[in-house]
Amino acid sequence: MADSGARYYQDDLALVHHRGFGFHADMCAPGIVASLASVRERAGLVVELGCGSGLLTRHLLDAGHRVVATDASPAMLELARHVAPDADAIRRLVLPDDPIPSADAIVSVGHALNYLPDEEAVARALVAIAEALRPGGVLAIDLCDLEWGVARRDLATHGRVGDDWAIITEPSVPAANHFVRDMTIFVKNDDGSWRRDRERHDNVLLDTTLVPGLLARHGVEAQVRASFGAEELPIGLRAIIGHRPA
Repeated sequence: MADSGARYYQDDLALVHHRGFGFHADMCAPGIVASLASVRERAGLVVELGCGSGLLTRHLLDAGHRVVATDASPAMLELARHVAPDADAIRRLVLPDDPIPSADAIVSVGHALNYLPDEEAVARALVAIAEALRPGGVLAIDLCDLEWGVARRDLATHGRVGDDWAIITEPSVPAANHFVRDMTIFVKNDDGSWRRDRERHDNVLLDTTLVPGLLARHGVEAQVRASFGAEELPIGLRAIIGHRPA
C-alpha cells in the first residue's frame, strides 16, 4: 500500500489544521472521555489512531489517561510532541499494515480510517483494531458514512482565513463512496511574505451499518451512533462505540 502519511497533512496543512480546525477534537472529547471512565479507573492504556497535532491527546492526558498517540503524518506528529509531551509515546503508525499496540481503549477522531485507499483496507484496519483491544477494552472512533458524500454533492468551493494562514477547499464527489478535497494552503512567513502549497485528500466513504457485524466477528460488540456524547457531529459522520467483553 502507498504510504498515505507521506502525502496527507504535510507541514503547512498540518499547521493550518492545528491552528484553525481543533474544534472537532474539542467537541468530541467530553463524550469520549466519559466513555473511558472504566479504563481510567484501572490505569489502562489508551491508543489513539490519527492523533493529528495532539488535541484530543491533550484532553485524554488532562483527564488522567495513559496515552500512546499515533499518526501517519510526520508533520502532525511533530506538532503533537509539543502539545502532548507527557504522552506515554508519540509514534508513527500507518494503517492497515503497521501493528497496533495492545490497548485497553482505542480512540480516533477526524475519520482517520477514511483516508485509507479502499473498503478492503478499511476492513483490515478495523479487524486490526478489534484484535488489539484487550478484554474489557473500549472502542470510540468516527467514520464517514456514504451519507457524507450525498450531503456534500453540491457543496461549493469555500475558504477560511486566520491571522497567519488561509485555506481554499474545492470539494467533489466523483463516486458514491469517494469524497475529494482539493486544497490550496497559504501560510505567512516570518518576513511577512506568504507561501503556498496544495494537497488533494481522497476519502473512501463507507456503509457504516456493516461495521458492527465486522467487529462482532472479531470479538468486539459495537454500535453506530450519531455522536460520542452531547455533541452534534457533521452530517454523515458516525461515531462507532464498542467494547470487547471481559
